[in-house]
Amino acid sequence: MKTSDNQGHQILVVDDEPSVCKAIKLLLEFDGHSVKTVESGEAALAMFEPGMFDLVITDYSMWGMKGDALAAFIKARHPDQAIIMATAFAGDFPTAGKSSAGVDFVISKPFSLTELRDAITKVIPESPA
Repeated sequence: MKTSDNQGHQILVVDDEPSVCKAIKLLLEFDGHSVKTVESGEAALAMFEPGMFDLVITDYSMWGMKGDALAAFIKARHPDQAIIMATAFAGDFPTAGKSSAGVDFVISKPFSLTELRDAITKVIPESPA
């Protein structure tokens, strides 16, 4: 049984911690989303194509390309792409919970399934029924 109002989104999760990718993927799949995971910003850019994902969820602090650089790169080419930054450093972002520097929403790690659902609802417009 699906439990979220937003169903069936294509989501890319970017985090350099495999266990975090797996946990977020499980949470999202529980709500019926299709999820791809990668462990770096560079891998995300190699996989990313316009229209392929409804949402990109990226960690901020990653080896190599940081999440804000990934978000800025994607937004520069595809300004309508929904992006959530999930970070343990949300306090470093004065707009935590709001849009900031290439991301549409900042969510603080650790987060609950409810918080993740709320963030998704805020950044992905509802599809017409």
